[in-house]
Amino acid sequence: MNIDEFDARIRAVPNGGVTSAQGFMAAGVHAGFRKDPKRLDMALLVADEVCPVAGTFTQNRFCAAPVTVSRAHLGGVGYGMARGVVVNSGNANAATGGVGIAAAHETCDIASQVLGCEPEQVLVSSTGVIGQILDIEPFEEGIPAAADALSRAAGSDAALAIMTTDTHPKEYAVTYESQAAGYLGSTFTVGGCCKGSGMIMPNMATMIALITTDAPVRPETLHGLLRSAVDQTFNRVTVDSDTSTNDTCIMFASGKAAPMLDPIDEGSDAYQELERAIYVVCEALARGIAADGEGSTKLVTVTVSGAATPQDADTAARAVANSPLVKTAVAGHDCNWGRVAAALGKCGVVFNQEDVDIDIMDIPVCRGGLTVPFDEDEALRRFEAPEIVIAADLGAGDASCTVWTCDLTHDYISINADYRS
Repeated sequence: MNIDEFDARIRAVPNGGVTSAQGFMAAGVHAGFRKDPKRLDMALLVADEVCPVAGTFTQNRFCAAPVTVSRAHLGGVGYGMARGVVVNSGNANAATGGVGIAAAHETCDIASQVLGCEPEQVLVSSTGVIGQILDIEPFEEGIPAAADALSRAAGSDAALAIMTTDTHPKEYAVTYESQAAGYLGSTFTVGGCCKGSGMIMPNMATMIALITTDAPVRPETLHGLLRSAVDQTFNRVTVDSDTSTNDTCIMFASGKAAPMLDPIDEGSDAYQELERAIYVVCEALARGIAADGEGSTKLVTVTVSGAATPQDADTAARAVANSPLVKTAVAGHDCNWGRVAAALGKCGVVFNQEDVDIDIMDIPVCRGGLTVPFDEDEALRRFEAPEIVIAADLGAGDASCTVWTCDLTHDYISINADYRS
């Protein structure tokens, strides 16, 4: 498949989100996890019927109770069949021991009774403060209320309900008409929503994300599609180098857009189309997380090329993206390429400094490891853009990697110093 030709055919869904794909409804309600009665704090995403589902989860060893339970409901392999997912904000249900596990299981029990499915066909996720016992009472009233409010139009309410320190909901969806053999003329949609603003560092999918598609896909195939997208998007976002205890990315496939057609096979043209569509949605959501980093004013895209191996490129790009000195320089509109060079030099990747080129906002600032005179006034003007692009070529090979981050401001400290208040 020619990616450029496919990208020309793919279309963003106006105001699209997690319920843009056929076969899904959602709701967001105030269940009582938060004190503010006007703030939505519990989301419910439901498929019309039990369907394939896949998930990726945090690798943090302090993983939350809902992560443990959802992993188990996916058979320990990351995929299976499910009807829906319940997400609460305001309490992470992490570091809560057996009590937390019991609360996660009871949440699934309540939802299964309301939805008419098995408890194992419900997934659960939580986000918020770590180490606080999760009260089950809000679920007892909130889940039935959310079930009554389910609709395709309420996907935006679900996106609002899963937010913590996010400044706005993050939603995106695309649609495309397949040109693949066996699916010619079928229109498929991929949509999603996510939350993420702080405690963001790649090691799975650094946030909570809910993704849907109406394409026909087997559970194991869906898992492969999701893993590929996660590795290339959510796993390349970093705000503050902290991996959360609750990171979860769940994807459902209803098959409603082509109910009479066979499931899409791995490696087929239809698979490549769907893989690209999922990537586009996840990339948009991942960039949204980076742009909404706590206290941030800029989205920062860091690309390292010319590395000897893909791992070297990844390591070097993360070193730049996580550098407080680089991030504060961006906040101060300071085109200080020396901070980029220092971050590259400390990361352990082998290269010769005499081979390194660095550009900031398409301005050559370093060539062959040496400074290049540039117009400081022009640099200041380019730093007014909402996205700052830093590119480094190590001159050591052909591998490259792109990571998304944000600048570091005084507000990051203020937000996190007051997080529990």
